[in-house]
Amino acid sequence: MWALKNIFFKKFQPSGVYQNFWNWFQKNEKEFHAVIKNKSHIEEVVVNPLSAKLHELGKEIHYLTGMNSSTTVELILTANGVIKNIAFVEELVKAAPKIKGWKFTALKPAIDIKDIAIDMSGYTFKSENIWFYVNERPEYPDEIDIVVVHEDFTDDNRQAITNGVHTFLDKYIGELNFAVTIDNLKVTGKRSATRKLIPVEKLRTYLKWREKEFVEKYDDVRRNTQNDQYATLKAQLKNGSFLIATMNMDLLEWDRKASHPWIGAFGIKYKSEHNHGMPDKATSVMLNMIEEKICDHLKCHDGYLNVGRQTAEDTREIYFACKDFRKPSIVFDKVKEDFADKFEISYNIYKDKYWRSFDRFKETK
Repeated sequence: MWALKNIFFKKFQPSGVYQNFWNWFQKNEKEFHAVIKNKSHIEEVVVNPLSAKLHELGKEIHYLTGMNSSTTVELILTANGVIKNIAFVEELVKAAPKIKGWKFTALKPAIDIKDIAIDMSGYTFKSENIWFYVNERPEYPDEIDIVVVHEDFTDDNRQAITNGVHTFLDKYIGELNFAVTIDNLKVTGKRSATRKLIPVEKLRTYLKWREKEFVEKYDDVRRNTQNDQYATLKAQLKNGSFLIATMNMDLLEWDRKASHPWIGAFGIKYKSEHNHGMPDKATSVMLNMIEEKICDHLKCHDGYLNVGRQTAEDTREIYFACKDFRKPSIVFDKVKEDFADKFEISYNIYKDKYWRSFDRFKETK
């Protein structure tokens, strides 16, 4: 039997890996600074060792670097738009020491649109050849559904133009805003446009207005799930395995779902033998305790709703709907770390304002 007291009741302690990274960086910063400033041997002296050191953190953190001024090097740490890694980039930069001649930035910042002219795959991306319009859908009034129009778009170059537009928006509105404010984004050409085109330089203002409107509408919304009704759903898959889901049915019918737009899915793989993909009794106890540990840190009155769980094919998935994505990222990662020697664990955090990813658990009418 596992020593539950030793592994389950570990407190969330700040990780020392960030401090270790910055200790290493301080030992090398003068050489890094000189090489970047002189633009010589950058790959072998800076790129390779810095990339390797960031890889050791295990959070898929990347970087950009260059001269911010004649005397200051800027190191921009980025999650490349991956939601679940944003909090770790911010925490790493927060832990950075003050070093003369260096500026540390979390996530790629927004750039003045006048300074953006990108050449990719033989095409140019700048304010003069990009427009946008908004799809308004009455059934999903809180979603931000944007169509971006590029003058050179065709069916043949769809992927190249889409990649370039994403790069342009990443620079124009900044990595964080690009990752979290737009719910749906489509790239097309002028011939396929169905609404009046708006100059792309107005997109940032539009997004700020929509975000302000959203916050005013939902910021104070909380949901107490203590007395909610749950239902257990059972099915048998084509391969003979069972599927059992326990879901908060009251939450699934809630009319304020958009107030908790971030969905966290925490997956735990276990081994089952001759049990139709279901965990044995001892494993079930551990899976339930892991869920309880997560719930100890993600409480409904703080804006984190335990929607339910699904068990099938040697995997337990636990679902949360959240007001933000940062705390769930940190909690999920710590729980994963605590039980890494017992289970194969993965997690994801994504935006789904209307919880459509849970429609499969609702009764069809």
